[in-house]
Amino acid sequence: MGKIKIVGLGPGDYSLISQGALEALQSSSRIFLRTEKHPTVDKLKETIKYTSLDYFYDKEENFEDVYGKISEFVIDLSKEGDLVYAVPGHPRVAERTVSIIESMAKEKGIEVETIASMSFVDAMFNYLAIDPADGFKLVDAFEIENAYIDTNTSMIITQIYDSFIASNIKLKLMEYYDYDQEVCIVNGAGVKNLESKKYVLLHELDRIENKFDYLSSLYIPKSSKRMYNTVHELEKIMSTLRSPSGCDWDKKQTHESLKKYLIEESYELCQAIDNDDIDEMIEELGDILLQVIFHCQIGEEEGFFDLKEVVNGICTKLIHRHPHVFNNEDIDMETFERTWEQLKQEEKGETNITEGLKRIPAHLPALIKAEKIQHKASLVGFDWDKIEDVIKKIEEEYKELLDECEAGNIKYIKEELGDLLFSIVNLARFLKIDPEEALNCTSQKFINRFEFMEKSAMNSNKKLENMTLEEQDELWNKAKSNKIN
Repeated sequence: MGKIKIVGLGPGDYSLISQGALEALQSSSRIFLRTEKHPTVDKLKETIKYTSLDYFYDKEENFEDVYGKISEFVIDLSKEGDLVYAVPGHPRVAERTVSIIESMAKEKGIEVETIASMSFVDAMFNYLAIDPADGFKLVDAFEIENAYIDTNTSMIITQIYDSFIASNIKLKLMEYYDYDQEVCIVNGAGVKNLESKKYVLLHELDRIENKFDYLSSLYIPKSSKRMYNTVHELEKIMSTLRSPSGCDWDKKQTHESLKKYLIEESYELCQAIDNDDIDEMIEELGDILLQVIFHCQIGEEEGFFDLKEVVNGICTKLIHRHPHVFNNEDIDMETFERTWEQLKQEEKGETNITEGLKRIPAHLPALIKAEKIQHKASLVGFDWDKIEDVIKKIEEEYKELLDECEAGNIKYIKEELGDLLFSIVNLARFLKIDPEEALNCTSQKFINRFEFMEKSAMNSNKKLENMTLEEQDELWNKAKSNKIN
């Protein structure tokens, strides 16, 4: 077995190759370059003979395969004697083949020596006149998807060969940085006649023409312009708010005290949806998510549960309730709701339908609760066959209410009114109309018509409270005729 010398060719300028690297190249007859697409090679051609391994890039489908095949090739070549394997820059900086070769060589007992030259990172910081003492992260453009992005640390992204790669980089970074974060495109760092830099806004990164080639890198300074786009960020903020140095109001909240806020935020989201207001929906969904994280933080502090347990619970439940998706079970979608209810009963350990009815939250608005009760009963066949029967039931309950009103029996008036409302909810269900939404629409219509009445009265220098009922009715009818809804 021969010895493998891995040498760095420096960032691109011939003067930046180390003396040791030059001596290794000039003293060897077996030199292999990972790529000859490097400015230094033009000068080296005058004094050395080499074999370029660029053809591997044409043979393989992705870079990981290229690096693996090149590494295997170099290891095989070492069987025939000593060789020099040369890579751009510094062998230890963003050179995947080096680590693969060293790992393979260790297994086979092959001696490997690395000889450094200046890396393009050193050249880049020198060109940008930036001190890297505060730390930075180096990321390969082809590994950005799995990289940890920390906006509190400056970052260099290498191998941005073209606008397509730049576009992918932009999309990934915009998950963490503000769209107008300033970044710097650096070309040919360490090559005097090729060095260039251009500061652009992140969202413009892939719109810069003719700016990317095999010597292109991107520098992103650490920044306060960041995107808080993971639940983990919200968890950290809530933990800070509940910490001893946090907010007094947040620290004193309990599961009980937060109940009303969750209900309020849910209704505000419903209003945003009704208004078709996307910005408002984003805000209100955030408010609801805050409530979830708030409860999880309290649960974690009390030692009962945390967000991981909540997420695990809902994931497990969704998988269990969709066996046709996750377990390839055959399910009749015509009866899927019944199957869904049966799966819920299994999860809750319920043995009869009544337990499911009692599980419906007592705090639900009465119309919504009534509809849910009727729907659950209908899943086992306890339902009206025809809408005509539902209407007859409404007429029956209405007559019973009138009878109790005539008798002046307050106790039974309340009961019969409830029966009538329950029957009307049944009719809404048969008509596939949300009774809560229907009543809310009518309430809003009343407000709009009442506003018309009041403005009409004011235009006549009158007040509604000083008008007769006949005059008010006339304004109401005018609002209806004007189709005020």
